[in-house]
Amino acid sequence: METAFTTDALGHAYGRIAALHSLSVEVPRGRTGLVGANGAGKSTLIKILLGIIEQTTGRATVLDLDTGRETIPIRSVVGYMPEGECLPLDQTAADFMVYAAGTAGLPRDAARQRASDVLTLVGLDEERFRYLGDYSTGMKQRAKLAQAIVHDPSLVFLDEPTAGLDPSGREEMLDLIARLGSFGIDVVVSSHVLRDIERTCDWVVMLDEGTLLHAGPIGGASHERRIRVQVNGDATPLVEGLRSAGALVTVDDRRITVAHDDRDTYDLIRDAAAATGTSIRNLDDGAASLEEMFLRRGAGR
Repeated sequence: METAFTTDALGHAYGRIAALHSLSVEVPRGRTGLVGANGAGKSTLIKILLGIIEQTTGRATVLDLDTGRETIPIRSVVGYMPEGECLPLDQTAADFMVYAAGTAGLPRDAARQRASDVLTLVGLDEERFRYLGDYSTGMKQRAKLAQAIVHDPSLVFLDEPTAGLDPSGREEMLDLIARLGSFGIDVVVSSHVLRDIERTCDWVVMLDEGTLLHAGPIGGASHERRIRVQVNGDATPLVEGLRSAGALVTVDDRRITVAHDDRDTYDLIRDAAAATGTSIRNLDDGAASLEEMFLRRGAGR
């Protein structure tokens, strides 16, 4: 498996306060969500992966490059959109993008072309000659995304990219993030908004108080995928038939939820309904949401 980043017993402390606790995870290339409440260790992890701060213990790699020994090579192939303010407010967007591309090593003419391309991509082409200090919050967030990808990185880290955005601006940002893959850019999105991660990512890493709760594909684990069933009449025969077949079944009035690891759940429900003579009114794919997964795994610690 090609990896975006890996950590092995990674830890970091700010004085006596531990931000990461022996974190070991292997994350494939693609679109990954890094989720957790504020203070979970997401920003600390990203800063270690970028070489901005050094880990206290353990080891980490980004695109197979060691964060302790190959910081400069890492920065040449990754981009970073920080959560806080990072824009020079007295420069135009065009000038700043050319500068950012130039610092990444692009020649002047190539930097100008690349700056024009990314500003068009993020929807700021008509505003490129305005000062960044005159931009709205939504425009600043898009400019921050543009500077993160202006040098055509292989991987970009986005720290709370929808922070401060209104609903319309949030949708626009999420659409942009989802499109980055078509340009060959892998993405790690750090957010405490789980719906944003579900919308944009294929893989998730869950942190809680610096500890790994879960890492895996979103909706990929069979035991996390469930089918909700509504029946006409008494649900008891169907429930008993499903349970005897080894399915995990929960019941709420005439609505039942079914999960099974070893067989196709739809086939299991069909066979049990036929065997018990149960009339099914409705089937609904009830894949567990990230919020449900996060709460269940957090409660199980």
